[in-house]
Amino acid sequence: MILTSTEFMADAPEGDFDRSFADGVIEDIAAEALLDELDKKQQYIKLRDQENEDIALTVGKLRVELEAAKKRMTEQSAIVAAAEKLVRCKGRYHSELNYRALAKLFGVITPDLPPLVHENVHYADAAEVEITALRQRIAELEAKLETADKLQDSAFRDGLKAGFSYGQTDDQSGFTQCMSAYSTHAGIKREGE
Repeated sequence: MILTSTEFMADAPEGDFDRSFADGVIEDIAAEALLDELDKKQQYIKLRDQENEDIALTVGKLRVELEAAKKRMTEQSAIVAAAEKLVRCKGRYHSELNYRALAKLFGVITPDLPPLVHENVHYADAAEVEITALRQRIAELEAKLETADKLQDSAFRDGLKAGFSYGQTDDQSGFTQCMSAYSTHAGIKREGE
């Protein structure tokens, strides 16, 4: 608390006291107190400025780290998506061992998988399709063979009838005639043609 000269003098005892000296002392004390207070305020401001500067630097560093982390996350998410796609193939393009290794590497939870019969399911699927197509072709050929056998029997009988009807002694020519008529309708060619 700073005292004015009147307050200082009111407390002072009566006598030959020099008022100008008292005023000077009071002014010096007041000035020194003001200077001390100013110095404290400047130190406080300087401390706050330093704290604000440190905070600004920290915020700047955190922003840079955040951007770098976002960039890494974007890159990682693309890699993880590709890995999950590979893992979901369950060995179609990779063996089950590779599948499990990829799953473990990228932290993907895998269900319990039955062991694969073939190492590469993709090739097994292609082979299965080919086997099915071959079985179908065999069935078609067997059906044609059965039809040809029936036609041959029928043609032979018809040839015999025609040969006897016309009085031919060569039964083979009637048979050939009937076979050619039936073969064009059935779409079956004989080996010699």
